[in-house]
Amino acid sequence: MSTQQQNSRFNHPISQWIKAIVWSIIYILFIVWVGNFWWLILLPLVFDAFITKFVPWTWWKNSKNKTFLAVMGWVDAIVFALIAVYFINTFLFQNYQIPTSSLEKTLLVGDFLFVSKASYGPRVPNTPLSFPLVQHTFPLINTKSYIETPSWEYKRLKGFDKIERNDIVVFNFPTGDTVPVNVQNPDYYTSCYNEGLSQLRYSNPDKTPSFDECFKIGREVVISNKQKYGEIVYRPVDRRENYVKRCVGIPGDWIEIKNNQMFINNEKQINIPGLQFNYLIQTDGTNLNKVLDELNISMEDRMVIDNIQYADGIKSLGFDPNFPLYHFPLTKEAYDKLISTAGVMKIQLETDNMVGVVFPLGGSKNWTRDNYGPLYIPKKGAKLVLNSYNLPIYERIIRVYEGNKLEVKDGKFFINGEQTTTYKFKMDYYWMMGDNRHNSADSRYWGFVPEDHVVGRPVLVWLSLNKDKGWFEGKIRFNRFFKNAEK
Repeated sequence: MSTQQQNSRFNHPISQWIKAIVWSIIYILFIVWVGNFWWLILLPLVFDAFITKFVPWTWWKNSKNKTFLAVMGWVDAIVFALIAVYFINTFLFQNYQIPTSSLEKTLLVGDFLFVSKASYGPRVPNTPLSFPLVQHTFPLINTKSYIETPSWEYKRLKGFDKIERNDIVVFNFPTGDTVPVNVQNPDYYTSCYNEGLSQLRYSNPDKTPSFDECFKIGREVVISNKQKYGEIVYRPVDRRENYVKRCVGIPGDWIEIKNNQMFINNEKQINIPGLQFNYLIQTDGTNLNKVLDELNISMEDRMVIDNIQYADGIKSLGFDPNFPLYHFPLTKEAYDKLISTAGVMKIQLETDNMVGVVFPLGGSKNWTRDNYGPLYIPKKGAKLVLNSYNLPIYERIIRVYEGNKLEVKDGKFFINGEQTTTYKFKMDYYWMMGDNRHNSADSRYWGFVPEDHVVGRPVLVWLSLNKDKGWFEGKIRFNRFFKNAEK
């Protein structure tokens, strides 16, 4: 190559040099953030793309075929857009839509959120080869949107903040590792437990079987019943369903629920304005639809109990089966308004006395949805004294989330083949709950959220659609646009 040709490669306008320098700095800063300096080997390619151009990045522009130029122009734009979206979606922001009412009235069904991954520090993806904007399955064709190999170990980059108590957090569903595609709620482990429990209680109604006994039998039922449960698939951590809940317990906390009142370290949880519970409401026949619209009670949450079919149950609860009986969630403000509404005769809080349906399944705890704990939230580095009482609570952490082989022989504990009486936690864990306390599938049912499952923090609502309304009847909730999603 002649000196003249070499000089021509560096003969560019100052604006081109500025672009090269800016993108090089951005690339270097990104590598520093990621902490893998081997990527500096590719820095000359960034410089080449703007200045030297030894690599024919835009070779197709030399063609004289107009159709080919047009097609390649679109391909170039699409490839650039996909790469940009991949990095933005992986390291900075992600879109998330509220699918259920578990966080109402703080966040509503139909809210579209910007989720900041940089707040708590973005994760290096476990499955780096994935299609952007698709969580785990391509719609319509129902195939995986990611390739499992290569698979990278968990690593979180430095964030701007850390999870505080009462933050709203987006995370990957912890028990969503194994999924029956036709029945995803309840999760696979609960489905297996319930199927096994049903069979064991039928054969021996006086015995209370353990989780392992129920799971072993129920697993065979779930796997064999393809018509009901469908195919069983495994999903890596970053490909599990995204959930959004409020973090009520941070690492090191003790939590307890007494008659629906949450206690954190023996102190009452701070007042959350959107907190709501289910109530039974009896009227003298007055139609409540208008007032329920004003209170933003969704159609999905409204239920009228069949007075004929459930007459005995209605009587046992202290209500008159001759009058309409409603069932729906209320905030404190909505309760105060409804109790003074004409036609409302009685309002009573829904109670739950069902033992054994909450986490840990089969753990021999007399805990319910409304009366739960006390329970310790594991903190990285904390030591747990192993015993038969707390093993069901922390067993999944030890075995699954932290990848140990745990065995119990003659009342003695063996971790990775070595006898021990204690276990040291490798990660921080969190306790997540919905503000719609009686309509939320949360940590009370499936347990702890490990730190490696945390996705990010919702920062704002950028769109909100009311599924109960038509497009010209208030479907678009303009008053929620750019609402702070953290409160």
